[in-house]
Amino acid sequence: MNGMSPQLQNQITQYQQVQQQLQATATQKVQMQSQQKEMQRSLEELNKSTGDVYKTAGALLIKVDDKEAVKADLEESLETLEIRIKSLERQEQSLRERFEVLQDSINRAMGNAPARPADDEE
Repeated sequence: MNGMSPQLQNQITQYQQVQQQLQATATQKVQMQSQQKEMQRSLEELNKSTGDVYKTAGALLIKVDDKEAVKADLEESLETLEIRIKSLERQEQSLRERFEVLQDSINRAMGNAPARPADDEE
């Protein structure tokens, strides 16, 4: 990075940090969406179930007497997960916007063309 202005070096560092945060956020979102789908499937199976219901507690499988309580717990966990996913989506969008601004700024400072086309070129 020799020969670059301190401002450009700082922007490149920020760009790399935002890129890492964006990747971490996207990974978390995918993991939570996977958990969400699994929970939805569990809830569907619980609704179809007519026999005994069991739940895990660590390494144990425990018979549950109150199916409705398990259903309520699952629904609450699902709702919490949906809120977290929405939060991650907002965070991801914000990071993506910051990433693009930094990318354009760095490209301009280095004398390159903008990284993305202008809105009126579609």
